[in-house]
Amino acid sequence: MSTMTCNAITGKEFLQCDKCGQHFKYKSTLERHMRVHTGEKPHPCSTCGKRFARSTTLKTHMRTHTGERPYSCITCGKIFSQMSTLNSHLKIHSGEKPYPCVTCGKVFRRASLLSSHLRIHTGEKPFSCKMCGKKFNRKSVLITHVRIHTGEKPYSCNTCGKRFSWSKLLNAHTRVHTGEKPYSCKLCGKRFSWTSQLRTHKRVHTDDES
Repeated sequence: MSTMTCNAITGKEFLQCDKCGQHFKYKSTLERHMRVHTGEKPHPCSTCGKRFARSTTLKTHMRTHTGERPYSCITCGKIFSQMSTLNSHLKIHSGEKPYPCVTCGKVFRRASLLSSHLRIHTGEKPFSCKMCGKKFNRKSVLITHVRIHTGEKPYSCNTCGKRFSWSKLLNAHTRVHTGEKPYSCKLCGKRFSWTSQLRTHKRVHTDDES
């Protein structure tokens, strides 16, 4: 599993992993590292049975069951179950976007967002619908698509109770109640509640030009 080696410069001994050559000061640290090679996961979740290589990872996982969110944003107060998620969230306030796309230069605040974006360039579609086989480049798009088959409508109007499969359809519907008209004609300034109304209206101007 390991070899005791002496540093030629400092004279201090250290443990070396026989698999990859990585150095460790303590035997306990080396033992945890070896699970990377063996695949051993000695820490099971008592709720769902999922297993983990490290007790700290299990502790973080348990928050999915308990709902515990010990990390809070000092700027907006939003709370999170993991420090890594909080750190990613903080970039919203700082504007930091350290992950650039090497193809088009667009930058992202999370590595996961960059990975999802890269599929636009590669054409990769790793998420497939089990019902019809259609493929998608993002899991969130697949989840939305599946509602075509299941008929699920998780979004409801607070005013009239009407339900919708997609949030964008709910947002459009609420304008029936609010009277909001966010789409305006660049030629005459007339405003509309839906893009379909604006497209129809634009024909007035194109007909005038003919």
